[in-house]
Amino acid sequence: MVEILPEILAVAVALIAILAEAVHLRRIRKIRYLAFGPKGKPAPWVILAPLLRVVSLAAATWGFASLLFVVEAEVHNQSTLEEKDYKHLVLVVDVSPSMRLKDAGPDGERTRRERASDVLESMFSRIPMRQFKISVVAVYTEAKMLLEDSSDHEVVRFIMERMPLYHAFKPGKTNLLSGIEQAFQIAKSWNPDSTFVVVLTDGDTIPAKGMPKLPASVAELIVVGVGNSNSGTFIDGHMSRQDINTLRQLANRLRGVYHNGDQKHLTAAIVNNLTKVNEDDQSTPWGRREWSLFAAIAGSSIFAIIPLLLHYFGTRYKSGAPINNA
Repeated sequence: MVEILPEILAVAVALIAILAEAVHLRRIRKIRYLAFGPKGKPAPWVILAPLLRVVSLAAATWGFASLLFVVEAEVHNQSTLEEKDYKHLVLVVDVSPSMRLKDAGPDGERTRRERASDVLESMFSRIPMRQFKISVVAVYTEAKMLLEDSSDHEVVRFIMERMPLYHAFKPGKTNLLSGIEQAFQIAKSWNPDSTFVVVLTDGDTIPAKGMPKLPASVAELIVVGVGNSNSGTFIDGHMSRQDINTLRQLANRLRGVYHNGDQKHLTAAIVNNLTKVNEDDQSTPWGRREWSLFAAIAGSSIFAIIPLLLHYFGTRYKSGAPINNA
C-alpha cells in the first residue's frame, strides 16, 4: 500500500487542481475585459497555463511523496568502494644493486632507488589513491611478489623507501622481463582495462626478445627510467647507466609509454590516463529515486514560474489611457 501511496496522492491533488482551475476559469471570464483589454483574450500560450499547473502540482506531489514514503535514503561513503569499482596498480620495481648507485635526480645526488620512490610519491599525490589497489613485484635475478592487491598504501611507501630488497635474491644479471611477466600473470584475471602497470628501472640489462603477452586487463603500461643517461658508473663488471633507447623500445614492444623519470616527474597526460573513468561505468539507469527528484524539482519550478510568465507575457494589452502632449 505504501508503494502506491505517491500515485494515489498525485491523482487526488490533480483532481483537486482541476476543480480549482474550473472555478478560477469562471471567475476570470467575468473580468476578462478588465484583465485582457477590449478583446478579452489573453496571449495564445495562456491556454496551456491550467494544464501546466495541474501537471506540475501532480508531479511535485508524486516526487515528494515518493522520496518521503518509498525511496530509502542513500548514504555515499567516500572511504569504501565496491570491489568492481576498484582499479589496480601493479608496480614492477627493479631492486638490483645498480639501483643503489647515486647518480639520479636533477642534481645527481639521489640513488636510483630513491629517485624511483620520489617519482611514485609524486604520482600518488596526484591520483585518487582510494580508488586503487596496489600490487608490488620486486625484480632482480628473478621476480618476487611482495604485495598483492592491497589498499594499504603506506606499505608501498615503506617497501620503496626502506626495505633492502636485493638481499632476498641470488646475485646475477637483472631479469626485468620476469617481473613484467609476473605482473601480467596476476593481472590476467582482473576486469578489462582496469589495471595500470608501472615499471621502475634503470634498464641497464634488458634482453632483445621474449616479451610477455599483454593481458586484456592492462589499460596502460608505463616504463619509468631512472639514473643518469649520459655518463655511467662502473658496477659488477660493466658500465651502468640508464639506457633510454632500450627502455623506449621495451615500452613500444609492450604497447606502453616510456618516461625519463630522472629529471622530471610523470607528465600530466600520463597521470590523467590513470585518473580517467570509463564513461560507460558512469552511466547508470535512472531509478525511482532519480525520477522522484526530477519530478519534485521540475514540478515545483514550473508551478512557481507560471505566475511570473502570466504577469509579464499573459497579454499584449497595456492598461491606462495614453498621454496627450498636445
